[in-house]
Amino acid sequence: MKIAIYPGSFDPITYGHLDIVKNASEIFDKVIIAVANNSAKKSFLSVSERVELINSSIKEFTNVEVDSFDGLTIEYAKKRGANVLIRGLRAVSDFEFEMQLSQTNKALCADIKTVFLTTKPEYNFISSSAIKEILQNGGDISKFVPNVVCEYLISKN
Repeated sequence: MKIAIYPGSFDPITYGHLDIVKNASEIFDKVIIAVANNSAKKSFLSVSERVELINSSIKEFTNVEVDSFDGLTIEYAKKRGANVLIRGLRAVSDFEFEMQLSQTNKALCADIKTVFLTTKPEYNFISSSAIKEILQNGGDISKFVPNVVCEYLISKN
């Protein structure tokens, strides 16, 4: 069974993330969206909020689950028996950072491969950071995130 981990902060999940999930779910037997609990990063949403919102956004995918983790992604992937890490690319500017991360993970565990997936062009500009900025300045985020996420973020703001 090919198990893929799609790690990230997902703070919040966007349509771009979900496009990557859709593509990964068509390629791999099982996809685990792994929400990173990064204590060094100030999060807008708690890990449990992010997990709940992602679960509400992925109901159509029968081979996708959501989990959270602390520590190194590669160690979490080993623990879950994953063969692959999924990394999403929006633009060429993402590639340098993602390549360095991929090579670091390969040095830590050569058995787990990294696969880069791109989003549809209409999602290239969407980032969680942009969503938060738009929201905090009273803008409309409904085009960028699922309805359940949009409603939750508006009620939280």
